[in-house]
Amino acid sequence: MLRATLGIWMMAATLWAGMAAAQQQSWVQVEAQPTLAEAQERASAYAAAFPDVVGYLLGSRWYGIALGPYAPEEAAQRLADLRRENLIPADSYLTDGTNFRDQFWPVGGAQAAPLATPLAPDLPVEVAPLPELSVEAAPEAPAPPADETLAEARRSEAALSLEDRQELQRALQWDGYYTAAIDGAFGPGTRNSMADYQTAMGLEPTGVLTTIQRDMLVANWRADLAEYGFETVSETESGIEITLPLALVQFDHYEPPFVHYAPKAPGGMQVILISQPGDTAALYGLYDVLQTLTIIPQDGARSRSERSFEINGTSATTRSYAFAETRAGLVKGYLLVWSPDQQDQAARVLAQMQSSFRALGNRALDPGMVAMTDAARRGLLAGLDVRRPKLSASGFYVDATGRVLTTAATVANCGRITLDGLTEARVDFADTTTGTALLTPATPLSPPAVAGFQTTPDRVGSQIAVAGYTYGDSLPAPVITFGLLEELQGLNGEAGVKRLGITTLPGDAGGPVLDGTGAVLGMLMPRDADPARVLPEGVEFAASASSLQQMLGARGIALSETTATGALAPEDLTRKATGMTVLVSCWE
Repeated sequence: MLRATLGIWMMAATLWAGMAAAQQQSWVQVEAQPTLAEAQERASAYAAAFPDVVGYLLGSRWYGIALGPYAPEEAAQRLADLRRENLIPADSYLTDGTNFRDQFWPVGGAQAAPLATPLAPDLPVEVAPLPELSVEAAPEAPAPPADETLAEARRSEAALSLEDRQELQRALQWDGYYTAAIDGAFGPGTRNSMADYQTAMGLEPTGVLTTIQRDMLVANWRADLAEYGFETVSETESGIEITLPLALVQFDHYEPPFVHYAPKAPGGMQVILISQPGDTAALYGLYDVLQTLTIIPQDGARSRSERSFEINGTSATTRSYAFAETRAGLVKGYLLVWSPDQQDQAARVLAQMQSSFRALGNRALDPGMVAMTDAARRGLLAGLDVRRPKLSASGFYVDATGRVLTTAATVANCGRITLDGLTEARVDFADTTTGTALLTPATPLSPPAVAGFQTTPDRVGSQIAVAGYTYGDSLPAPVITFGLLEELQGLNGEAGVKRLGITTLPGDAGGPVLDGTGAVLGMLMPRDADPARVLPEGVEFAASASSLQQMLGARGIALSETTATGALAPEDLTRKATGMTVLVSCWE
């Protein structure tokens, strides 16, 4: 009898060990489908990528697809790894299997829910035959914990502290179900978000989470927070407080007006804080300058008001978001840069940054805290690569709406065209005969000066001036170069061309050629690129004013004329030439 009792107790111990092992297992649930056919189709798709796909009928009568089982700590790491690599849906979560019923995947492997492991084979024991064997019954194995009824869920929810209720709202907010205030009050908004969460998890949408559902939701949220490493950063030098993902980025350096946080892993996200003294004018200047950076793509929504701006940049390789505002004489903001495959991560990071950003005190980043070389100031903006056009030359305003005349070569094969680096423009037409093109700005402009074309006869040997962006955007204004009008035709007697005795650079092409009265007598043309014929230095050509007027007039465009006769003072001529001349940039 002792041996029989021992054998039964050994079987009971095996059963208890199996129970304990099962209760320590976890699965990563990736999907739930309403029908068996849909669930089998999705499980087959997952099985092509993962070796440990299982499927069970859930208590809600939906069909759940999961990966596992794993030890609990292994399951949490597995969930984090797969989410980070975007291999499973973002709303995948951990489960202990208590909601699993009959198994439908792998096909042919149907069995009861994985609560207990199979019993070990009976050990051989010698039992004397007795007509009646009375032994003490082994303890019954504990039943799997049943989920709460709606009434029980309400009672357990009522016992939550304010902090617990707020934490639950934050977890729902993190998963995108809740968008209202974190106040711990479970009103219609919170109830609806709970029901949405339950529906997404394949659960009955009661709008009241059970203890198991709350624990799972909060546990997944905390695992995500640990993965991102969110911490509130009080950046005293810049006077900014903001929540940053310090598991993904780390402080790198100051380069006013920026605080750089570099990615911890190659190709990771980049965060830049913005802090500088200034009012609306400084805010507007920052808005314009940021859009010249390579990390802010040209496509994407933009908005600017008197007190703040937002910039969304999007391209095939880069995404970015910038925000800044001015208050009390200070401009502060932030910039997040990520790659398209980090979109889900970036959405979570950006939500945390937007909700936590605030200015601290009345301090801004000291512009003189880091010395910058002249080369850095010319070619870089605080260590950030400035987007460069593939070609820049000159043009000049020909009417009061801001239309610009330039060379056809300057705007050939351009992805986009800008005037003075900011205003978008389009090509109205390019004339192959004269080698000129007319540009129209995307929004009408008010030019400082408009070209007035010459009406008096030319005087060979008279002094002329060419206004042009000789050095591209390296200088803030055009350069005025002086020379002589040498001939009223080309070298082979071509009409509509004037030969100049002047030394210019490629950036001057398209600029206006003016006489001493400030009248435009032509447009400087680019040098002939024929390697078989190299002209001596100081020989340039301009399309004549009459040929330009004739070409534009044929298209119904009338140009302004001037009848001025007196020579202008050098400073007045410079002012007039500078006002009408435009930097024309051709971009990829």
